[in-house]
Amino acid sequence: MDHQPPTVELLEARHSFPCPFTFKVIGATGTDLPSRASACVQGSLGLDSPPPSSVKTASGGRHESVTLEPVCPDAQSVIDIYAALRKLEGVMFLF
Repeated sequence: MDHQPPTVELLEARHSFPCPFTFKVIGATGTDLPSRASACVQGSLGLDSPPPSSVKTASGGRHESVTLEPVCPDAQSVIDIYAALRKLEGVMFLF
């Protein structure tokens, strides 16, 4: 996984914080990735409940894509969430 998260400057130039921000995480099915990714974002932001999310399973059924859409208070929180999600076991792609 070599995708680098955006910089604070780029995020602040393109977004008016606080705002919803979309994270996509892709990994193998059967690894409980949706709930682990959701808990990761929830913990990073100190939320009382999981962020809005959706899951799609690839046509072959081997991989799933988790889309998370929390409201991020600032650009640094986005960078922190990317760092936390990168540490989850089984994450193949993150953008």
